[in-house]
Amino acid sequence: MVNFLVTGGAGFIGSNFVHYMRKRRPEDNIIVLDALTYAGNKKNLDAIQADENFSFIHGDICDTALVENILIENDIDTIVHFAAESHVDRSIEGPDVFLQTNIVGTHSLLKAAKKVWLDEKGKKDHRFHHVSTDEVYGTLSPDDPAFSETTPYAPNSPYSASKAASDHLVRAYHHTYGLNTTISNCSNNYGPYQFPEKLIPLFILNVLHGRPLTIYGDGQQIRDWLHVEDHCRGIELILDKGKPGEVYNIGGNSELTNLFVVDTLCNAIDEAFEKDETLRKRFPDAPCSKGKPSQELKVYVKDRPGHDRRYAINASKIEKELGYKPVHTFEAGFFSTLEWYLNNEKWWQEILDGSYRE
Repeated sequence: MVNFLVTGGAGFIGSNFVHYMRKRRPEDNIIVLDALTYAGNKKNLDAIQADENFSFIHGDICDTALVENILIENDIDTIVHFAAESHVDRSIEGPDVFLQTNIVGTHSLLKAAKKVWLDEKGKKDHRFHHVSTDEVYGTLSPDDPAFSETTPYAPNSPYSASKAASDHLVRAYHHTYGLNTTISNCSNNYGPYQFPEKLIPLFILNVLHGRPLTIYGDGQQIRDWLHVEDHCRGIELILDKGKPGEVYNIGGNSELTNLFVVDTLCNAIDEAFEKDETLRKRFPDAPCSKGKPSQELKVYVKDRPGHDRRYAINASKIEKELGYKPVHTFEAGFFSTLEWYLNNEKWWQEILDGSYRE
């Protein structure tokens, strides 16, 4: 049995990981620590609130004393660290909170883990897993090889710079103090419970409400799209089989342009409206409800500062060493994601009107 502390477990990827692990390992104990900032939503965990092996703590990872108490009182042996500010546009507008949460917060967790696991208990059987991003590697040209674990760091936004710094801290605590750490760098995630500021959920809701689909530059920026369940599967493999001190890249094998993703989204919504006439009544402002294609909402604007042209993940290390393989193709994963958002209007409507904070 494992006693997990999952930071940021009320967020998008964190809550998906908690649900994934509850299904896979119901005997393990999971404690979620989340500050419930704007992107944290305790309702993401409603389905398991009554689980006797689950508990939720509202708190800040920067509160080192709190983290120490949680580790001691619950005999935590595994930390899975998702908690982070992660929106690039927000980091450009206000970088301070990104440095505080992503750098200072990660260091707070590392200090607590070192003190409790190494200094006080001499606990050899422990793991600190840090969830990071492919954006720490910078940008690629169309012909460059995909990011590998040995690609030099070259972050281009305050967000990616803060994540790069946190990665280095985790590495340092392993090599300096002997903390058993692992790091995973993932590509663009999508799936259920994603806060509607990221491309896929934002554009789904914009189409349903007849709002513009704002496309930066020419829309030819390339991203590798990773279904969140495949990401969770990769993390589980790292926890089970990964070597302390190692870094593993987790990808979806789906390099696509932003414009292709937007076009796929528009066409899928048009198809959904054709199959289900009730959608026209539910979403009267959507172009489909007026006999028009969703594509008409596309608007091209000036590219944002520091916008990386291409991300691509070489996941051969985790595939060869740990047996990872993404299960979801982008087509299947996207359609299931669209279906989830259409079937969970109450969830995202509460975010739009702010009532999820109550």
